[in-house]
Amino acid sequence: MADMVPPRNKRGARTGYTTGSNAAAAAKAATIALLSGHWPEQVTITLPIGETATMTPAITRLDADGAYCCMVKDAGDDPDVTHGALICAQVRIVATSGIHIEGGQGVGRVTLPGLGLPVGGPAINPVPRQQITANVIDAVREYAPDGETFLERQGLEVIISVPDGERIAQKTLNPRLGIVGGISILGTTGKVFPYSTAAWRASVIQAVEMAARNGVPKIILCTGGRSEKFAMQIFPELPEIAFVELSVFTGDALKVCVSHGVPAAAFVGMIGKMIKTAQGHMQTHVAGNQVDFTFLSQVCRDVGAPESFVAEVARANTGRHFLELCQANGQMAPLQRIVELALDQCLWFITGLSGTMDFETILVDFDGRVLARAARTGMQPTTPVTPPPPLIERLPTDPLPETDDPVEDV
Repeated sequence: MADMVPPRNKRGARTGYTTGSNAAAAAKAATIALLSGHWPEQVTITLPIGETATMTPAITRLDADGAYCCMVKDAGDDPDVTHGALICAQVRIVATSGIHIEGGQGVGRVTLPGLGLPVGGPAINPVPRQQITANVIDAVREYAPDGETFLERQGLEVIISVPDGERIAQKTLNPRLGIVGGISILGTTGKVFPYSTAAWRASVIQAVEMAARNGVPKIILCTGGRSEKFAMQIFPELPEIAFVELSVFTGDALKVCVSHGVPAAAFVGMIGKMIKTAQGHMQTHVAGNQVDFTFLSQVCRDVGAPESFVAEVARANTGRHFLELCQANGQMAPLQRIVELALDQCLWFITGLSGTMDFETILVDFDGRVLARAARTGMQPTTPVTPPPPLIERLPTDPLPETDDPVEDV
């Protein structure tokens, strides 16, 4: 079914529609067919932001069990794992008045508190639920013989399903968030914007909140997929929910830790983002805040490295190149100092939010070996540091990295 949607352009700006919008469109089309006996060639829905969208049903069925309709999700140019997935709705008449929305095959079930959804219920977020309801009501008004009063005498059951949802969910944060058996039906605007930093930031905040609300003793903030894997080896005693892949949003993650009174946290990362954190950047995008080799040269001088080595560092190309120089020359003290400075910057940031927690910074190499670590109980940095920049820094529009790829270490 994926061939029914246009191919994605990795640098494009074409918007798409959320799982919530596709579910609403499928539900509205099915309601029209159920009440009129005929399938619409296209269906126009209202989005939460007040705009409209027109979609074409991909699969339709009308029988004694009700009306069943599927839409093929078009995520636009966003690298969304649900792009091309079937989002379906089955609608049937029931005795109980009103509209009753439930999750079917491939829609996850909530097993942990902290998501703002009932434990045991379907992972259909509040805004998509409202969107589905509103568009079904629109269809009832237009196609039921007695209009909206139809829903006072009887009701409609709407079951949302995603046939391939359980497989797709393994590529999402759902298993980590305690959502089992499928994907979530999401969307606050109804539209998918390509490479949305806001969406990525929101997922980081949600993951930290979930860990905090479920009482984990220590939250491990990891800069990417590989550092998260290595962090799990460093802290095998912690549950999976304690590990958060924060991408570039260090400051946002720390802010949530403070607001939820997290008692302890650790920052685990590779060389590029560890250097940027040591420089005081609480957002560490590869194309945003660069590794400062003048800064690294001064760090090397401060720990007594030979001037010949300092000169090599000044000519380095990337954070990884700097790491290789340190290893080749037996100069590990600069790495330890960088980890200590990163710790100080994080503590300074936390203190600025009136927070208090035990904190640790850990530098790992590309094979998962711990190269340096620093920890402190209490909140005062050991040395004066430059005050951190504002929490929200401007980010470029290119896609966010999903793993600790070496290209991040520029």
